[in-house]
Amino acid sequence: MAIHFRSEEFEQRVRQLCAALDAQDLDGLLLFKQESMYYLTGYETFGFCFFQCLYFSADGRKVLMTRAPDLRQAQHTSTLDDIRVWADEADASPAAFLRNMLEELGCRDQRLGIELDSYGLTGRNWGAVQSALESFCTLTDASELVTRLRMVKSQAELLFVEQAAQLADDALDKAVSLARPGENEGRILAGMHSVVFSAGGDYPGNEFIIGSGRDALLCRYHSGRRVLDDKDQLTLEFAGVYRRYHACLMRTLVIGSPGRRQIEMHSVCREALAACRENVRPGNSMGAVFDAHTGVMDEAGFQAHRFNACGYGLGATFSPTWMDYPMFFHGNAEPIVTGMVLFLHMILMNSEEGYAMTLGETVQVGDTGAVRLSRHGTDLIVRA
Repeated sequence: MAIHFRSEEFEQRVRQLCAALDAQDLDGLLLFKQESMYYLTGYETFGFCFFQCLYFSADGRKVLMTRAPDLRQAQHTSTLDDIRVWADEADASPAAFLRNMLEELGCRDQRLGIELDSYGLTGRNWGAVQSALESFCTLTDASELVTRLRMVKSQAELLFVEQAAQLADDALDKAVSLARPGENEGRILAGMHSVVFSAGGDYPGNEFIIGSGRDALLCRYHSGRRVLDDKDQLTLEFAGVYRRYHACLMRTLVIGSPGRRQIEMHSVCREALAACRENVRPGNSMGAVFDAHTGVMDEAGFQAHRFNACGYGLGATFSPTWMDYPMFFHGNAEPIVTGMVLFLHMILMNSEEGYAMTLGETVQVGDTGAVRLSRHGTDLIVRA
């Protein structure tokens, strides 16, 4: 069985969710987020691109509705023993199948939560679910219910995060060893992925970001590779991934001699990262951390080149993104608590002069503050 946690771990998560449902006076929950299904049962698949739903009752019963290709996937990777398969047919209506299943499970006239904020529930499918369940039960948005439970990691989860952080460090080592004038970005990217996969790691929730030259100012992946010039810049944002748990790093490497502006931008990013790390402590807010970041960057005159967020939570996530709840932005009152895993990224993109500078790392929230998970320092990386 490809299940990564002991039964006691899953039982604890189920008890926590049952308590959360009781607190919100919900009889059950319709789960469409793959992250929620993985968290509660261990179930792994990319089949959430089709219609599937995990019903979770207030007493802890779990019933998965999915397609035939994921039947054995669920049997092999999860604790689930009640799996219902809807058939791919010309007149198939998975929403009607869901209603009939819920009828059988005694959900008529109940109050059910539903994960609306989910890549596993398209607008079209949500419309079909609304029509199928109209006058059958009461639905209420409960998108953050499991997400908030996932936000705080158990000791078993933190062991996976630590392994992911080691893989991220190894990937950065590989990138630094390959980054030099005349090297193709593709070989750097391949080397980083090889390190992660060779050590038993997983695909990331989204593509590694790699860009040189003017594309170093991008923070999204795009297709097409280029060769590094004698004087260049290379931005990398990537993750070590182990058992779906992510630990991210971000760096802009300088190829050749760094210019005065690049040195200045790195110094500001480094100071901002230290200020954020100092503010990552239990009881402080996510917004306060962001304000520490802007305080440094704006005072240094880089307000026009910074972003309006400086990081986010990390955990076990699936495509299309490794970004998890919550995010660092101004005014976010979400409290920081022990057990969170957070990615802090300091990003300056100076389009006027064509310079990029980034510095990012993953931290765990301990009882007294942030614990760095990377063995790498924060010095400017220069490759000649």
